[in-house]
Amino acid sequence: MVLSRQFYRRGPDLRESYPATFVDIRRRFGFRSIAVGRWVTDKERVRAAGLFYDALVDLMTILKGPELLISLRGTLSFQYGIGGRPGMSAFYDPSTQCFSLAKNAGPGSIAHEWFHALDHHLAQKAFSDTSQTMYASEAWLRDATPIPHRLNDLLFACFKAIMLDEEGRKPSGLVKASLKVDEANGSIYYSEPVELCARAFEAFIQDSNISNNFLVAGSKASEEAKLGLYPLGQQRRQINQAFEHYFACLGQALLANSGLA
Repeated sequence: MVLSRQFYRRGPDLRESYPATFVDIRRRFGFRSIAVGRWVTDKERVRAAGLFYDALVDLMTILKGPELLISLRGTLSFQYGIGGRPGMSAFYDPSTQCFSLAKNAGPGSIAHEWFHALDHHLAQKAFSDTSQTMYASEAWLRDATPIPHRLNDLLFACFKAIMLDEEGRKPSGLVKASLKVDEANGSIYYSEPVELCARAFEAFIQDSNISNNFLVAGSKASEEAKLGLYPLGQQRRQINQAFEHYFACLGQALLANSGLA
């Protein structure tokens, strides 16, 4: 059972060893709803709540934003140990704006699924002609009509660093490696813009000064990483810088608009 594992974390003591509950998580971050599966035992629920709480505070700290960023202004829900899909340990559902993690395989996927939620949330804020189900990264690649705004320009710079080479004309090394794996698998998955960007975000989070493998794991030493499915070298550094700039400015804007700055 995955929650019997010890999860590695290097960061400040957030709760001074006091337990946190899912009620505490919802109250602090303002999630629209949180649901926990009936097969999660009381002991597992207590441990999972603490792990989730620390992971979400770590994510907020890395992104330099307020709590409302994590819940996407109260529009986001999450489920734990419920709503599974065959062959999938974690997923984001744009129709319900909810991300779900399986009890036995979901931990380590929080950063990836949270970025899917953000990517979807931003589509209609960054572009004027997208559908309810489209993601911002997908809209950018398809040349949707951008809404002029400095934050949108910084977001587009992230997409450019992920999907294009340094000259901005050809597919990036990450895209090429992803296409190669998709071709070998006879499918289109790793090269989809939403997946490329979520994996790039994972790498950015894992490269931060805070380490939490309940939040993110696998962008450095996993089989996927060995296949080049995460950014490498100079491209990884450029993507990290683009994300760092974007989230610093986004956090400042959210703090100012919320009256917290």
